[in-house]
Amino acid sequence: MQNCRVFLVVLDGVGIGELPDAYRYGDEGSNTLGNIAQGVGGLNLPFMGELGLGNIIPLQGVPATTQARGAFGKMAEASPGKDTITGHWEMTGVVLNRPFPVYPNGFPAELILKFEKAIGRQVLGNIPASGTAIIKELGEEHLATGFPIVYTSADSVFQIAAHEELIPVTELYQICQTAREILSGEHMVARVIARPFLGKPGSFQRTTRRKDFSVESPEETILDRLVSKGFNTVGVGKIEDIFSNRGLTASYHTGDNFTTMEKLWQLAVTLTGPVLIFANCIEIDTIGKN
Repeated sequence: MQNCRVFLVVLDGVGIGELPDAYRYGDEGSNTLGNIAQGVGGLNLPFMGELGLGNIIPLQGVPATTQARGAFGKMAEASPGKDTITGHWEMTGVVLNRPFPVYPNGFPAELILKFEKAIGRQVLGNIPASGTAIIKELGEEHLATGFPIVYTSADSVFQIAAHEELIPVTELYQICQTAREILSGEHMVARVIARPFLGKPGSFQRTTRRKDFSVESPEETILDRLVSKGFNTVGVGKIEDIFSNRGLTASYHTGDNFTTMEKLWQLAVTLTGPVLIFANCIEIDTIGKN
């Protein structure tokens, strides 16, 4: 036990087939790995194949093996909902009995008005949208007015986009913190997300300074328990945001997969056990899924 090291790595957005409640979220037919494999004529994942990836579902290019080196399977959430917070909390032992609220038609007018009064400026958007699409659509108006862009998605999120040269990142974080305080009770979304971007009209690009303002887990997580027992727990990626920096003895915030994997390698070389290293590879989710 003294030298035990656990690396828990989440490939955010990499699914392996729809769950029974997919119809609730318009996700029928979703299967990120299966659909990509079919679309590119097969995947070349020999190491993952040896661990048993091809035994979970038929996966073009990744044959099943009778001598899998790992434990494999397809997990289904016990909690209602499909957002990042729900999934990560459940991995650490917290099962919710009701989903976080979602807003397929945008947020209520009275909620937006309250937010605008609190930050002293109007907002643009207030619609469900792709993050890259909405800054392309409203970025120029944002630059002209100084109004931050508010949008949501199929997940329980209140996202705020702003150009870094117009609204500095520190100010955007303060705006998000204000939103987090307002979004309570029936409107307690899982996450408020700062989405800074740079560039000019026609070439806007989101930056790596994204930050999530998550609700705190209502119950003790495995991370909390490990820390209380004197174990080290290390978060890499956006783990600190997902768990509101709770239950972690060290944290390394990264904004892209390359940096995340570099940090994991450094920790693998330098850290001795007992330790749990919990990482989230966020960038895959931004490329696309389903």
